[in-house]
Amino acid sequence: MDNNKIMIVGTGNVGASIAFALLNQRTAVNEIVLTDIIAKDAAGEAMDLKDALAVSPSYIKIKNGTYKDARDCDVVVITAGAAQKPGETRMDLLKKNVNILKGMVEQIMDSGFNGIFLVVTNPMDVMTYYTMKFSGLPAEKVLGSGTVLDSARLRTRIASYLDVNPKSIHAYQVGEHGDTELTLWSLADIGGQPVSKLLPAATRKDISDFVKNEAYDIIDKKGATYYGIATCVVQILNCILNDEHRVLAVSSYDHFSGVSFGWPSIVGRNGAIRRLDLKISEKEGISLQKSINTLKKAIASIHL
Repeated sequence: MDNNKIMIVGTGNVGASIAFALLNQRTAVNEIVLTDIIAKDAAGEAMDLKDALAVSPSYIKIKNGTYKDARDCDVVVITAGAAQKPGETRMDLLKKNVNILKGMVEQIMDSGFNGIFLVVTNPMDVMTYYTMKFSGLPAEKVLGSGTVLDSARLRTRIASYLDVNPKSIHAYQVGEHGDTELTLWSLADIGGQPVSKLLPAATRKDISDFVKNEAYDIIDKKGATYYGIATCVVQILNCILNDEHRVLAVSSYDHFSGVSFGWPSIVGRNGAIRRLDLKISEKEGISLQKSINTLKKAIASIHL
């Protein structure tokens, strides 16, 4: 295909912010199709975005459409679903959103789509797993935004303590994008210096707790999170369309555990090409297994 055409399913805060973020940087995307269950909302967003084309850094074709337009798309980004409300966990959304997802994926596949799914809707890891099941596509072609945002939050927080640019920090949140995610402190470094030697254990715990809970704080203050995740999704899209083979903590299917979860993976034109084989500490391994077990339980709770 290689049209560098993407579809964004769902034009709420997250979907619209992804399109806006794409428009405001030089990107590989040539065309964006917006679709939403409320068709006039997608049409309105497309009109509003097109008004920026005369002054935006990139020229991108923008239109609203239907699932049939997925036929020649390279990537379909799924943001549609019920939103997370204050006091509600990502898992509370599960039953509502899996049923919505099934109908969407079936219609997209009926269009003849054979590209890559990028899932953002929460609970994202479980939705990524079910997108793979509903679509029948190879596992590497179905990925979720994973813990890319969480890892960005982690690097930014570490940077604030050590007065170093976040881009110079290599550190990952992994596991469920949610309450059981964990920090791989054993592998975190700055230019080869272990972060564990630079920050005391109590500070590292504070950072991990902050990263895990920041979304709840943002939702409590403004009702939703969308700028951070939108920018991370653009990074993932660029990585796919430019075949960058960058390491990102996307959510992809782990054949060993049988679930999808955030883990450092090589991402390129074929999706999540390879999950890295990392040696983590025993304590981290136990925490990761707990996260995997939470996801397995969630997947098993769905009776379609």
